[in-house]
Amino acid sequence: MENFLYFTPTKVLFGKGTEEQAGTLVKEQNCKKVLVHYGSKSAVKSGLLDRVFRSLEVAGISYVSLGGVVPNPRLSKVYEGIELCRKEEVDFILAVGGGSVIDSAKAIGYGIANKCDVWDLFTGKQTPTGCLPIGVILTIAAAGSEMSNSCVITNEEGWLKRACNTDYGRCKFAIMNPELTYSLPQYQTQSGCADILMHTMERYFSTGKTMELTDGFSEVLMKTVIRNAKILMEDPSNYDARAEIMWAGSISHNGLTGCGTTGGDWAPHQLEHELGGMFDVTHGAGLAAVWGSWARYVYKTSESRFAQFAVNVLGVPNNFNDTNKTALEGIKVMEDFYRSIGMPISIRELGVEATDEQIHELAYKCSFQNTRTIGRFQILKMEDMEEIFKMAR
Repeated sequence: MENFLYFTPTKVLFGKGTEEQAGTLVKEQNCKKVLVHYGSKSAVKSGLLDRVFRSLEVAGISYVSLGGVVPNPRLSKVYEGIELCRKEEVDFILAVGGGSVIDSAKAIGYGIANKCDVWDLFTGKQTPTGCLPIGVILTIAAAGSEMSNSCVITNEEGWLKRACNTDYGRCKFAIMNPELTYSLPQYQTQSGCADILMHTMERYFSTGKTMELTDGFSEVLMKTVIRNAKILMEDPSNYDARAEIMWAGSISHNGLTGCGTTGGDWAPHQLEHELGGMFDVTHGAGLAAVWGSWARYVYKTSESRFAQFAVNVLGVPNNFNDTNKTALEGIKVMEDFYRSIGMPISIRELGVEATDEQIHELAYKCSFQNTRTIGRFQILKMEDMEEIFKMAR
């Protein structure tokens, strides 16, 4: 078991009708003015925003609002939010939405708290020293941003998708009502499930010593998501399945499934970030599209780990006398699962016909112009990244 630090300061309020308590939770933060940050018109049409505004008014909290966040949230919207917050003297941000809205809110918070161009925090030119406090009303189970330290933003200049991960960006509270996810399109629901799975799979595939208890948490979480994703394909309004998925999304990315490990691989995420930046694909779907190719490229680094995943998570018959066969069968079964929930297992199935030049550019950007490697399970150079993209095409 590796040494680890586990830090999860986010207060969680989970269940039906919990969004009605938004004003109370915001008031606990002793703030003077709130930015209510949201995405599409669905938050307006559903009446959710009106309920949030009413809750803030009852609590005596002043607020302004800013909508228009899109998937793969844009730097331009972050700049707009920073300008609005400074003008209105906002001291708290309430994100109403999924990972894109939360990440946009975090980036705005970083922009207010740090005296530099916020993009410099995402390129590593500057290091964050703080973040405006953030609260969340979650409407999409996927990214886990409500309890994680991560934040990912896309810069339209060059279409670069980059992350800024610090504990300053951890949310003060997260309100989670599974009923708020009922209206999601099936593709978005299942993309979320793929994203949730990958947050634990990234941590699970480790070549170092592992912690038995953490492995147990991880395997049960992944089996739970797989089982309930299938239920939601048939019954999208199943509250219990929605609740299991929503809570799994938070647990999968709050650090618990990485305790005692070497910290996770994260190569599939890095590969997908370039797909998302260049082609604006849905994050979870992009992860599903590249995972099988990554897995086949690296599995021999630890066939036993892939075989354990196949048996303990996917129910592949225990055939450890031939770990190679078991590992490869597990990769195939995982891809079969993705197909069963409408997820792609190739870049082409994402609707993208990538040219050789684009494949090369994806690898070039992912390697930061051939200046870095990615991955821990197996370290990948630029040429490895290019090969995986080719395999995934």
